[in-house]
Amino acid sequence: MQTLSRLVDATLADLSTLLASNDPGRIAVAWTGGKDSSVALFLWRSLLRARGLGRARALNLDTGLKFPEINAFRDRISEEWDIDLHIARPEKDLSAYPVARDKLACCQDLKIEPLHKALRGQGISVLITGLRRDEHEARARLPFLEERLEPPHLRANPLAAWTEMDVWAFTLERGLPYCSLYDAGYRSLGCRPCTRLDLTGERSGRDQDKERRMEELRSLGYF
Repeated sequence: MQTLSRLVDATLADLSTLLASNDPGRIAVAWTGGKDSSVALFLWRSLLRARGLGRARALNLDTGLKFPEINAFRDRISEEWDIDLHIARPEKDLSAYPVARDKLACCQDLKIEPLHKALRGQGISVLITGLRRDEHEARARLPFLEERLEPPHLRANPLAAWTEMDVWAFTLERGLPYCSLYDAGYRSLGCRPCTRLDLTGERSGRDQDKERRMEELRSLGYF
C-alpha cells in the first residue's frame, strides 16, 4: 500500500508528464464541485503555479438540476483559487423536459451533449477528471490516459489509483475546502433527482438504474 505522500508524488509526476507533452492552455479539469475533482483541480493548479504557467482552466457541467450548495461552492472556490472557469449548460427547456425518466437519455441531453459542445468550443484537447477505480466497477480498469474520439481529446485520470479515504485524508491534511453537503452525510454528489442521502456505500445514494448503466454512459462520453 502506498503512503499518501508517495501517492501524491506519483500523481504529480503523472501530471508533469502530461504537461510536458501538451499545451497547458488546452488542458482543463472536469470540475464537478465534488471532493475528487476538487483534489484534481488543486493538484493541477499547484503544478501550474509552481511552473509559472498561469491560471488553471476548469470545465463545469451545470445541468440546472444541481444542489444549490454545489453551485455556491463552485462559484466561491473558482474565485478564491482564481480558476479560469467555463460553465457548460444544456440547451433543453427543463420546464418541459422529462427529467430522469430515461436515465441514459437524460444524461445524454443534460451532461454529455453540453460537454462535447464545450470541448469543441473551448478548444480543450485534454480533460483531467477526478475519477477513481475503486468507486465503481465500470471504472475498475481505469487507465491514466484514455483517448476519446468524439470529440477528439485525451481524458487524464490522475486519481485513478486513489481511494475515497485517500481523497479525504489529503483534503483534511491540506485543509482544502469542500462542499457542505458532505458534512450533511452525502458521500457522492450528483444531480438532485438522482442523488439521495444513503450511508451504505459511496455511490449507494446515486440512482441505481443509472449506476447499472455506467458502462453505456462512459461509452457515450460520460465521466
